[in-house]
Amino acid sequence: MTSLALGPAPDVPLSRINPVALLTAMAVVTVVLVTSLDVVTPAVVVAAELCLLPAAGLTAPGVLLRRTWPLLLGAGAVAAVNVLLSTDPSPVTGIGLALRVVGLALPGVLLVSATDPVRMADALTIHWRVSTRFAYGALAALRLAPLLVTEFEAIRLARRTRGVEAGRNPLAAARLLAGAGFTLLVGAVRRGSRLATAMDARGFDAGIPRSNARGSALHRRDAVFVAVTVVVCAVAVTLSMATGEWNPVFVGG
Repeated sequence: MTSLALGPAPDVPLSRINPVALLTAMAVVTVVLVTSLDVVTPAVVVAAELCLLPAAGLTAPGVLLRRTWPLLLGAGAVAAVNVLLSTDPSPVTGIGLALRVVGLALPGVLLVSATDPVRMADALTIHWRVSTRFAYGALAALRLAPLLVTEFEAIRLARRTRGVEAGRNPLAAARLLAGAGFTLLVGAVRRGSRLATAMDARGFDAGIPRSNARGSALHRRDAVFVAVTVVVCAVAVTLSMATGEWNPVFVGG
């Protein structure tokens, strides 16, 4: 039988903050970054986010690189495209866009690294009244996602055992990858159907209010965390205005 356990909950300082407080802080950062087009604002926000890496347990360079390389690659691509293909190329603008991508995505990395998915589901259903069917369905999906990596490795080893390899042929490699992806999709659909049936049998689709044995409480530290986030964003905007770089989207800069 497939287990839903990912392992123990993260034991890092940032994990003590309630998930809904983390999501609220992420919303504040998102609003500030998507409404500004300057360099100073995202630079200050990213600097503050980097200070939270140790609190999320992301101190080892190898672990940090494995979790953020897609983010860094995307930010670099955004900067390069803006500088190379823009009608008015500006390295400063490219850097600002790259920092904005990092500033928008890095909070998600911090959230995933420091938050137990079970606490997240509990907090959403208790404080934000999110439907239990949606919250715990998403929780189950997140718990099953790591199995895709294990299954992909099993498929790769099974094909190697049968002598099916692409060698140095990129077309053959793409074809084999597409076949493995289709196999993973079929397996995921079948497992999801079994899981949905099991959850329905346990009353997740009964349409009645559900109790929560673990609970989720908001503390003063949660309010302080959100308040500090607001202060950091306000400082970033203030510094941007003081340096004359402030360029809000709604002004048309």
